[in-house]
Amino acid sequence: MTRRIVGKGVRIGAVVAVFAFGWLCGAVNQPSAEAKLDDIGKAVMEKAGEQSGALGAAGKLGTSIGEIQTHLDALQKNVETLKSIKSLLGG
Repeated sequence: MTRRIVGKGVRIGAVVAVFAFGWLCGAVNQPSAEAKLDDIGKAVMEKAGEQSGALGAAGKLGTSIGEIQTHLDALQKNVETLKSIKSLLGG
């Protein structure tokens, strides 16, 4: 009887350990979300934006998100440049 209880406890512990390990690996290695639209993706989004209805609205939104991401990347580079200049000036 004691062996059965210990055996069940070990099995449950192993399942919990595997779940916890998978959850931890997923939390640590989570990729960052960023829009990756190449030329083909842009062309598809522009064609979809020309259509009416929900597909057209989704296409316009996709194109806008891509443009916003491009502008944000440029702004981030400018902020990094300003921080390096500030540190050189002793501020």
